[in-house]
Amino acid sequence: MTDQLLQVEDLDVVLPSGAGAGTVLDGVSFAVDAGRTTGLIGESGSGKTMSAMAIVGLLPPGAETAGRITWRSDDLLAAAARRIRQVRGREIGVIFQDPLAALNPIQTVGRQVGEILRRAGRPRQQVRTRVLELLDRVGIPNPEQRIDVYPHELSGGMRQRVMIAMALAGEPQLIIADEPTTALDVTTQARILRLLADLRDQEGMAMLLVSHDLRVMAHVADDIVVMYAGRVAERGPAREVLEHPRHPYTRALANNVPAVSTKSAIAEPLQGAPANPFDRPGGCAFHPRCPLAVDRCRTDVPVLREVETGRFSACHLAEKVES
Repeated sequence: MTDQLLQVEDLDVVLPSGAGAGTVLDGVSFAVDAGRTTGLIGESGSGKTMSAMAIVGLLPPGAETAGRITWRSDDLLAAAARRIRQVRGREIGVIFQDPLAALNPIQTVGRQVGEILRRAGRPRQQVRTRVLELLDRVGIPNPEQRIDVYPHELSGGMRQRVMIAMALAGEPQLIIADEPTTALDVTTQARILRLLADLRDQEGMAMLLVSHDLRVMAHVADDIVVMYAGRVAERGPAREVLEHPRHPYTRALANNVPAVSTKSAIAEPLQGAPANPFDRPGGCAFHPRCPLAVDRCRTDVPVLREVETGRFSACHLAEKVES
């Protein structure tokens, strides 16, 4: 039986916008189990990053939330700000998408990696020793020399490793990695992904990985949550979702990446533009782009339902979707 660390249930997020208010997350539900990687996948604007940031209380100002986010026995949506700060960094580490933007340009990398240790009251020398261990742990060569440099003095790959070291400093049980390889070249991407997978296995952590890249998910994720227009389109074990999708959107994403698709050797571009969460079409939000759409798809919002053991799809025609 798996140990469920995190459960997101019926999460709604409403943000203020120029035209009033918009529901950017609508009934999002998924879980992360101990020792496993859950991937949130979808195009830009699908709500994957918003879902991840809601967990650690990093939503934009003015956001209104409903639902429940259970971390161990705490509901993080209802928790006091002090408890959220305690969880963020110490119990749940976060790796942001752009390390150059996330790191402070006027502080050395050593000071930034050691911040959470200083807040915990560790003596100065212990902090420095631990930071050196962390920099070495994430594969930064010559940590004794790199600990006192500034972020701009490092390559993109090295800055991302610093972000990973920061996330590990609090010895968290869960790492949230938000598009951790987007700004990196292909070779560096592979190294960072391998590092994250190794750290997960060796440290016994779980990981919530946010990405738009199905190839990343194919190599790293144990479970996948496919998101579209702020809703969950499909979720289940990664291999089954990728090889036998039960939602037309998942199938379209897989066919757009030949290395992932088991049926096509040629990429099939995904037609149309992603739905705007602030102005979703009626019925299934994917129906304007869906080749299988019928009248019901245009009028009735599909409910996320179990279509096979452990497989969930929000599609009226899930049983007819071919991989």
